[in-house]
Amino acid sequence: MNLFVTNINRAVTDDALKALFIEFGKVASVKIMIDKSTGISKGFGFVDMPDDREAMEAVRKLSNASFFGSKLRVSKARPQTTIF
Repeated sequence: MNLFVTNINRAVTDDALKALFIEFGKVASVKIMIDKSTGISKGFGFVDMPDDREAMEAVRKLSNASFFGSKLRVSKARPQTTIF
């Protein structure tokens, strides 16, 4: 399950976010979105966890959890829609 994580402190790295989520199960990938022009985190990203049960436990436990001084918001990611 792909999770959408927002309100990530800009000091958080992909590895730090992965370490947080791995407490709930296997993490396939982590990607914090970076602004191309500044190289600074945009404050949101995605965590992919292959086991839906573990992913939902992470959503329940980490939503509103304080991490690096910011309260995370975690939800199931919605598919991106393309408009032509």
